[in-house]
Amino acid sequence: MLDCVFFDLMDTVLIDPYEEALVAATGLGVAELHELRDPTAWADFELARIDEPEFARRFFADGSPFDSVTFNRVRRAGYRWVPGMREIVEELEGRVQRHVASNYPEWIDEVRSQFTLHEHFEGIWASVHLGARKPDPAFYRRLAECADVEPRRCLFVDDRPRNCEGAVSAGMRSHVFTGAAALRERLLAEGALSDASEGGEPGSRERGKSA
Repeated sequence: MLDCVFFDLMDTVLIDPYEEALVAATGLGVAELHELRDPTAWADFELARIDEPEFARRFFADGSPFDSVTFNRVRRAGYRWVPGMREIVEELEGRVQRHVASNYPEWIDEVRSQFTLHEHFEGIWASVHLGARKPDPAFYRRLAECADVEPRRCLFVDDRPRNCEGAVSAGMRSHVFTGAAALRERLLAEGALSDASEGGEPGSRERGKSA
C-alpha cells in the first residue's frame, strides 16, 4: 500500500522559469551561463547559507554584476502548472498524503502563496527548510521524519533520475517524471488512483501513517 507521494516541485509540479529568467537578466545563453557562474552559489542559496543579495553578488564567478530586478520579474511571471499535474494532485486528495519535496531556496514561500500550495499539499518541504539537498541521504531522512511517514510506503516523484536513485537508497519507491500521463499510470498501478471506469471515488482512502 502507498501512504504518501513526495513531489519534486520544479519541472514536476510547476514549470521552472529559472533558466528563462537568467537569459533575460544576462543576455547570455544557458551553456555560457553555466561556464561563467559560481558553481557553489546556487547550492548555498538553496541551503540558506546565503541570502538572495549574496546569491546575486556571487552568481558570476568573476564578480560581474547580476540584474536581479529583471531576473525576478521574469522568474515570478514564469511559474505555471505542468500540464495535467494539478488534476493529479487534486485527485490524490483523501487517498494519500501529498508533499512537496524540493531543492529550492527562500522563493518557496513566494510560490506557496502564488499557487496556494497549502491547499493542494499536506506538507511543503524544501532544502531551505531541511538543511540538505537531494540526493543527499539526509534530505530523504529528514523529509520522512517531517512528514511522519515510513519510507517504504512512499513514492518519490522527480524529473531527475539521480534524485530518484537517492530516494530508492533511502527505502522509498520512485518514479522518474516524464509527464503527467506516465505518472498517472504509475499511480494507478500503485493503487493511489482509481480508474474512473472502475467506479473509484475520491476520498476512499485515509491519509496518514499505517501501523
